[in-house]
Amino acid sequence: MRQNPKRLAVVLAATFPCFGIAAETALMLDSVVVSGSRVEHNTFDLPAAVDVVDAARIGADQARVNASEALAAVPGITVQNRQNYAQDLQISSRGFGARSAFGVRGIRLISDGIPASMPDGQGQAATFNLDCAERIEVLRGPMAVVYGNHAGGVIQMFTPDGKGAPSVEGGFVAGSNNTWKADISAQGEVGGLGYVIDASRFATDGYRDHSKAERDQSMVKLTYRPTADGKLTFVANTFKQDADDPQGQSWSGYQANPRSVARAPLDYNTRKSIDHKQGGLTYEHRFGDHSVLASAYAGQRSTIQYQSIPRANQIVPPANNARSPGGVIDFDREFAGASARWVGRFQLAGGKLTTTAGVEYEQSTDDRRGHENFIGTTLGVKGNLRRKEEDRVTSFDQYVQAEWQGERWTFSGGLRHSRLDFQVDDNYTPFTVPNPDDSGRVSYEKTTPTVAAMFRLTPTVNLYASAARGFEAPTFNEMFYSSGGGSFNFALKPSASTHYETGLKAMIGNHSRLDLALFHIKTDNELVVLSSLGGRTAYQNAGPTSRQGLELALDSQWGKQVTSRLAYTFLDARYDEAFSYSTTSGPKSVSVGNRLPGVAAQTLFGELAWRHPASGFHAAVEGIARSKVYVEDTNKDQAAPAYAIANLRVGVERKYGGLNLRTFLRLDNIFDRQYVGSVIVGDGNSRYYEAAPGRTWLAGVSARYSF
Repeated sequence: MRQNPKRLAVVLAATFPCFGIAAETALMLDSVVVSGSRVEHNTFDLPAAVDVVDAARIGADQARVNASEALAAVPGITVQNRQNYAQDLQISSRGFGARSAFGVRGIRLISDGIPASMPDGQGQAATFNLDCAERIEVLRGPMAVVYGNHAGGVIQMFTPDGKGAPSVEGGFVAGSNNTWKADISAQGEVGGLGYVIDASRFATDGYRDHSKAERDQSMVKLTYRPTADGKLTFVANTFKQDADDPQGQSWSGYQANPRSVARAPLDYNTRKSIDHKQGGLTYEHRFGDHSVLASAYAGQRSTIQYQSIPRANQIVPPANNARSPGGVIDFDREFAGASARWVGRFQLAGGKLTTTAGVEYEQSTDDRRGHENFIGTTLGVKGNLRRKEEDRVTSFDQYVQAEWQGERWTFSGGLRHSRLDFQVDDNYTPFTVPNPDDSGRVSYEKTTPTVAAMFRLTPTVNLYASAARGFEAPTFNEMFYSSGGGSFNFALKPSASTHYETGLKAMIGNHSRLDLALFHIKTDNELVVLSSLGGRTAYQNAGPTSRQGLELALDSQWGKQVTSRLAYTFLDARYDEAFSYSTTSGPKSVSVGNRLPGVAAQTLFGELAWRHPASGFHAAVEGIARSKVYVEDTNKDQAAPAYAIANLRVGVERKYGGLNLRTFLRLDNIFDRQYVGSVIVGDGNSRYYEAAPGRTWLAGVSARYSF
């Protein structure tokens, strides 16, 4: 590993006084997960890097709006709040997904068994409803490959089943930048029918100029057991958002005023509106030691986005004979899927054998239109049609997994076969500009294996090793343009990766747990930018890349009132072969050994929390540090500098009979540091930087009444 010891020492020293994780109850040193093995499994006995963020962490004096609030304490996963709700969070797992300019790619997102990632791999974490989340499971490394395409990591959110006496809860939070959120929920069980219902409204003026957002979310979950061995679950969610898009800022603009935006977003009034609905039904039945599960889901998403592509770039010369990029994206998406799996449990050779076999089918169809973002001299309005097509992608996967668990050894393996089919029907027929038919199709097919072994060295120490082959197909957004003009790039290949991981899990005494993972990943045909010109970004397959690193987490409980967590990640991600690409400012060359942009070499999180059981008062201090981040492939433009910040939170929880009251106050970035919170990798206008807020506050109150 290429490591700078002095820099590591500085980063560790910056936040070491504030290490640990806050929990509202006693620290859980071992949790049950279903990620990876697809059956209930203790994290301590799973040969994989997996973390559980429980309800206490998700709701730990937070607004419960962004997954970045809850996932900051997880090593190996980087979740950056762009301060731009039009583009969603920036999430990467061991460097996978860091290049995404909007939404999430390279990571599989799942909510209550329903994918929040489309079949092509592009996902939206904003649809996660955190108000009712029971836990979030984060899986990295080779075992994530069993989830198929784009599984550089897996993030699954689960909500609880409605149980017991009915209860209602309401909450309100408010803070800096005119930010506020109100939510109301109910849960319980009536006549054998469990229910969880939630609705919320969120609004903010945003930290940066032109970053106002409004969001409405709702969800309902119903559970019913028709028999003692059967369970039926229905889940439905809605998500509606209107958000301004401040886009990125140049380095000089950021230095002059971190809140500022470039002129183009203001001239074109860049913004985005989303209306998302989905629902799913799952039935699980147990037959003694065996079980079957079948599920189906469907949804609809409408999006309209106003970009800042200049008028001149949308006027296609007749000689070009190619469609224009357009300045307004307008599409309606219908998506659906179904899955089934069987789990069998057997006694074999003095141990327990668990086998799993399943199939998954997903499809998504976009009725996509593109318009000019001007009419005459008026900018930022929907103008002439420049694009009209139907984009369809389907995936059909089959997988098998097996695990044998003995007294000291555990062996597991899996095999998954994936097929993706992309189809484009070009229906754009302009009368004034020559336009070829860009219809076409392409298919990708891959079989990916994974193997793992764990050895129980002592009752409190487990050692494991795992390996897998994975792949990452291009998304529709990466296929939209080729280098020769406006046609689709069906020549792109999926990137293929080989993952190796070894790790240690140890209980230290009765009140501490250490998790350590070392990994190495080799990737061929990495997807990178080929050209970024005139509003079009075309992609290409580059040569091999390598990622290697270390992830460490230490949880401790000090007596009955103090808990702590330390989470550290080291990641060295580099290009192993030179390549070149084109931008508006001219050709660029990428050298062997350049770092992958958007990836920090080192990140550190720490938190120390104290709770007084008698009074219900609690307090916690957090520290977050990150090394510098390169913003483009040549590593020559100004990198986002390293930073270290500290946060503080306090709160009180009291019970009065059936009434539970909670209040909190949170101060983030208490030393008012100015830093770049996230970057837009390879932005064609060199507007890479998205500033994070200085010192901010958030206060909230909630009340729950149980009948």
